[in-house]
Amino acid sequence: MLTIENILLLLLLAAVSSLLVALFKQKVPQPVILIILGVFAAVAGMHVSLQPDMFMFVFLPPLLFADSFRMPLREFAELRGPILFLAFGLVVLSTLVCGYAIHWIVPELGLPICFTLAAALSPTDTVAVSSLIEGRKVPNRLLQILSGEALFNDASGLVCFRFAMADALTGEFSYRQAFGTFLMVALGGLLVGAAVAWLAVKLNRVLVRRGYDDPQSQIIFVLLLPFLMYAAAEAVDCSGILAAVAGCMVLKLSGMIEDTATFTRLQATTVWNIVSYVFNALIFLFLGMQLPELLQHGVALGRKYDVALWQVGLFVVQIYAIMLAMRFAGVWTSVFGRWVVARIGSLPFEPTGFAGSMLLTFAGVRGAVTLAAVLSLPEGTDGTDAFPMRDAVVVAATGVIVLSLLAASVFIPLCLRFLPQETVDKNAQEENMARQKLIRAALAVLTKARAQPPAPNPNGTALAKPEGQNADEALRQEVIDRLYQLYHSRLEEEDETPRITPLDRSRALRHARMELALRLQLLRAERQAMRDMTSRSEINDQTEWKLQQELDYEEQVIRSQSQRLPREA
Repeated sequence: MLTIENILLLLLLAAVSSLLVALFKQKVPQPVILIILGVFAAVAGMHVSLQPDMFMFVFLPPLLFADSFRMPLREFAELRGPILFLAFGLVVLSTLVCGYAIHWIVPELGLPICFTLAAALSPTDTVAVSSLIEGRKVPNRLLQILSGEALFNDASGLVCFRFAMADALTGEFSYRQAFGTFLMVALGGLLVGAAVAWLAVKLNRVLVRRGYDDPQSQIIFVLLLPFLMYAAAEAVDCSGILAAVAGCMVLKLSGMIEDTATFTRLQATTVWNIVSYVFNALIFLFLGMQLPELLQHGVALGRKYDVALWQVGLFVVQIYAIMLAMRFAGVWTSVFGRWVVARIGSLPFEPTGFAGSMLLTFAGVRGAVTLAAVLSLPEGTDGTDAFPMRDAVVVAATGVIVLSLLAASVFIPLCLRFLPQETVDKNAQEENMARQKLIRAALAVLTKARAQPPAPNPNGTALAKPEGQNADEALRQEVIDRLYQLYHSRLEEEDETPRITPLDRSRALRHARMELALRLQLLRAERQAMRDMTSRSEINDQTEWKLQQELDYEEQVIRSQSQRLPREA
């Protein structure tokens, strides 16, 4: 049971996991540490059962909403072919091919049961994928393919899972009916999510025009939106997952985020970062807490069918190997499809390479969504029909989840070592270009203001201004000149990479790092002086807090500039 004490302990374990990640110098991924902490908590006597329906409703909508917001729409449009193939085509093919393969390995498992297991294992877990690759130098194109695929394949996998489960329970299945229902569930989810988002945008604009733009209420309003989208879609038997994804993309396209006040956006970013961090951590903690009990089920299952534990483990390894081979084939199929489209349309083609294909393959991690799916299989305790061989399906799925997480933790860093380093950081180059255009736009306004002549009188001569107005005009020109020099200096400081030699570039990077380090040192000196003034009662704590906020914003800008500096070779 999830009590207040359990919730507080889980939050403490989430915070401890970040400390352990820093202790291990980020060599051990945080999801693995969270799962281990969850196992220890369960062994120590903390029991929290994973309710599949509650898990789907509470955790998936906000996390998918946040991941959708981070997905760049331009790159999604460019890579929509491989993303949609991996998210939908590969999931369906994996369910069919892997289902037959599992049935071939263990004929005792009926074909519908094998399809159910394969469908639950087909989608990758968006939370697990983003957590494993976070902070790593993954090429942008591969990162966007993984992120886009993980947004959609949960929905396709769960739809396939429902049909396979119904087939196993009732023995009734129709490919034509399944395909039609699949389209209705998917398209219906997209339409419901888009409609809820459109209504939310209209309502928000009405509230803002009437002055109801309180930051706290707007943030809570947006936090509730993914739950509303998910619930509305599920109420009409459509995909709530796709509804949350589509709704977020509609919000991005509508410009609602840009219309909000600056202070609201700053607060909302902080709130969403905290929500994403806590929910991600809780998912892996819940997963780890289920493992001891599921291991006991595996041992009991082996005794029941007179199968050794190593044979159960071998069965799990075989299933994972089949899923891995199927994913590798799907990745290469998507690469071949991109090559064909590029040749037909005379478009540039960027090969993925063997190391990149292996990265995409091992990044196909299974996670808590798969576990929630298999745990939702009916046990037959409430008078309904029990799912046949339920324990075997749950144990096998759990084993594949753990194995995929461990394999990804080992092989993703290994694959990254063999990937060719990008000679040009396209994101940094794009940011550099955008910053220069923004500065030039500001300079154009300042140049126009500098050249603005005094207002003429009706006779065509300049109006004689009182002495006070002349002083104000002189002061205004002084301010304009200072801002012009400031923006002009910023333009000159921007790193125009194509125009400088590698030696000059290295010197410019060292210069930028030294300047940012010195600015941070100056900020620390200002903070110390502020604390000294507070201790001497020269200023009160409210004044200190206001000044602290200004220094915090300045430090955030400096650290952001530091992070976007490219690494020296």
